[in-house]
Order: sequence, then C-alpha cells, then structure tokens
Amino acid sequence: MTAVPAAAAATAATNRIVVVGESLVDLVWRAGADSIRPIPGGSPANVAVGLHRLGRPVTLVTCWGDDPPGALVAEYLAGTGLDLLRAPAATERTTVALAYVDEATGAASYDFLAAWDPVRIPVAEDTALLHTGSLAVVVEPGAEQVLRACRQLHGRPGRAVAVDLNVRPAVQPDRAAYRAAVERLAAVADVVKASDEDLAWLWPEQDPDRAARGLLALGPRLVVLTRGADGATGFTAEAQVSVPAPRVTVADTIGAGDAFQSALLAALLGPHPDGNRAVRIPTEPQDLERVLRQAATAGALATTRPGAQPPTLDELRNATTPVQPPPFRQVP
Repeated sequence: MTAVPAAAAATAATNRIVVVGESLVDLVWRAGADSIRPIPGGSPANVAVGLHRLGRPVTLVTCWGDDPPGALVAEYLAGTGLDLLRAPAATERTTVALAYVDEATGAASYDFLAAWDPVRIPVAEDTALLHTGSLAVVVEPGAEQVLRACRQLHGRPGRAVAVDLNVRPAVQPDRAAYRAAVERLAAVADVVKASDEDLAWLWPEQDPDRAARGLLALGPRLVVLTRGADGATGFTAEAQVSVPAPRVTVADTIGAGDAFQSALLAALLGPHPDGNRAVRIPTEPQDLERVLRQAATAGALATTRPGAQPPTLDELRNATTPVQPPPFRQVP
C-alpha cells in the first residue's frame, strides 16, 4: 500500500477514523447548460474531507487508476491535506460518474462507469471508527474486501463500524442482490445511515421508518434516516428522535449527505476516560437530538454552495450549538 502523502505524525495519533471507499470524478451536467464540468469527489472521499475540516484525525483508504480522471483525483486529494493511503488495485481504471443537476431544485441524479477493485484493505490498530459506503459496499470485487475489513473491526471494545448506504441502483440494478449486500453489511455495522430514497428503492413495499427499524434489528446500535429538506430521524433500541433540516437557499445537493455523515461521525467520536478516543452511541433522546441537529446543520450548509463542499469546524460552530458528547458508553 502506497502513502500519498505519508502524514506520519497524524497517523501516529491515537484512535482515528478510517474512511474506506471510492474516489471518483463527477461529470456535472446542469440542465440547460452546454458544458460538463469534471469535479473530483466520491462519497467516501467527501466524508473524509468533511471530517478533516471538522478537525478529526482521519485517514482515507481509496484507489484510482493511472488515467486522466485518476490524475485529477490525485491532484485534488493531495490538496486536501488528508492522510491518504492509495490501495493497490487490480486495474488502472478510475470511476467516473455523470451527475445530472436539476436547476429548479438543485437535486442530482447519477450514472456511473464504476471501477472498485482494491486488492486488500488493512485496518490500522489505532482505528476507532471505520466508515464506508456508497459504491464501495456493492461494486465487486472491492465490496468483498470492504466487508472483510468491517468484520475485522466490528465487536472490538470501544471501536465501531459506520456505513452510509447511499444507494446507487445504476451500479447494481438487481434489487435483491443490492438488498442482500446491504443486509450483510448492516450485520457487522454499529451505525447505519440511509436516506428515505435509499430505503424506498431497497424495500418499496415498506415505508422508510419501518425499513429503518428493520435495519436496526439486524444489529446496528444506531440507524439514521435522512429525509432531505424534511430533516432526519435517529433510531436506537432506546429512542426514536426526529429533527428538522435548517432552511437554506440551495445551490445543489451534491455532497449534502456526505457532509451530514461527516458531522454525525465527528459527534460520535469522543474522549474515553483513559485519555484516548472511543465511539459513543447516544442512548438518551436529548443526546441523540443534539447529534442529529449538528449533522443536519452540516448537510444544510453543504447545499448552499455548488459541488461537495462540507463546512469547516468554525462554520458549523457558528451555525449551531456545539454538541456536548453524551455520557460515555463503550461499544462492546
């Protein structure tokens, strides 16, 4: 595995977040425009950038090809300041996504030329939280490597696995196969986030709340259901809490869910009594509400500017009351 660049001092920090998944190039096509703009990103990469901007120690484990889209990805990631590990891949292809943006609503829809084929995904000993999702959990052969990495960390004291489903039927139109992959992953995850659109596609016969509770029954300690402009709901064994989304002027929705996820994960990683950091799963309704409000605010802020631009820590602090970490509860 090649470090690009090797941020040795940052990597030595205790208990960091590791984000695993694809980096890609979005070809953004706005309705009515006569040009397409290439923008490097990818959901896992966006989440890692968001965590970095929020001051969390984070490493992005990803891969890309030695092709023109890959050169754009490499240049972008090098400029983010992220601690970055480029995993060896079986091919030299970089994923390209075509993002269609509706000018009236700012909503984006996607199509993909997908490549996700890391040969291996190691999990460092100082990993407190492993996050993955989107194409990385369903595009083979890499999805099997991701599942193996999640199993390696899941169940270790004070550690956790988080997943953002970010369902993309364009890369796996077989609903039953996609659902099976999601269920396997949920069984080794502590936190699962999904949008109402994700769950409506996976389980069209169920309302999103019921589908979210079904995911919770598979083993996660927290399931978060996002509803776009209608806010978000968190489900735990002890509580169900909903929060509204802040009202903002939307430029587009690209990266909004990733910004939400970054702020959610940042709020869940807090100081352990031994001086390290560990994952805290909020169990009291008021604690879950504070975590969700921070995440919803981050997602709203990201929609106010074009492209995937998650807020900085100062921007988030200025827009919301800082989250007070819930009482420590070790993840068994």
